[in-house]
Amino acid sequence: MKSWLGLIPVIATLWAGSAMALPQPRAVLELFVSQGCPACRPANQLAAELIQDPSLIVLSLPVNYWDYLGWKDTLAVPLFTARQKGYASARNNRRVYTPQMVVNGLVSCVGSSRDEVMKSIEHAAAGRDSLPVPIAVREENGLIIVDIGPGAGEGGAWLLPVRKRSQVTVYRGENAGRTETYTNVVRGLYPLGAWSGSPVRFEMPLQAVQAKDADSYVVLLQREEGSRAGLVLGAVKGPGL
Repeated sequence: MKSWLGLIPVIATLWAGSAMALPQPRAVLELFVSQGCPACRPANQLAAELIQDPSLIVLSLPVNYWDYLGWKDTLAVPLFTARQKGYASARNNRRVYTPQMVVNGLVSCVGSSRDEVMKSIEHAAAGRDSLPVPIAVREENGLIIVDIGPGAGEGGAWLLPVRKRSQVTVYRGENAGRTETYTNVVRGLYPLGAWSGSPVRFEMPLQAVQAKDADSYVVLLQREEGSRAGLVLGAVKGPGL
């Protein structure tokens, strides 16, 4: 998988107050799932419900470590397996499973348990109505233009191509004969650049998203724990999400 796909260099810019018109989410939910996981169906159904809440960004990240059980996940990306393991390592428990939900890069819970997920959202959001760093995104002249506002700390910005709905029929393994529907399936994870607390602008060709069988995207700003993703500082949805 290519990492940069023609990424245009970082451009510093003044943060425009008008960019704040976009709604800012209070939590990002990353659901790690697998087509070979019998327990994932209720988690997928819960994810489809939670996207109705405009204060949440809900993402499905298919992993590949159950492929040996008889069915190779057709949506899995090894990078998502590494991302889940990185979160576990940062929590010092190294525990990964499906369905696992990671909220704001910080709190982990069973992705099929509504009560656990809702408690995790409240804990990770810490009473805030929105994530601390504002982000705005727009499309212009074949580019995705991302403006990240000021804030405390530093981190990295990422663009995640997303397919809003994917339906897959599983023919072998424990889920043989089932058709599963996935919501907001991430199709890649591309670095935009570093953020050090000052306003900054990034630009990426829109083609980078279209080339990954995606119909929208999400931008994430996260602290970085070495090579691992950490606390989500800001996020914004692309068109139609």
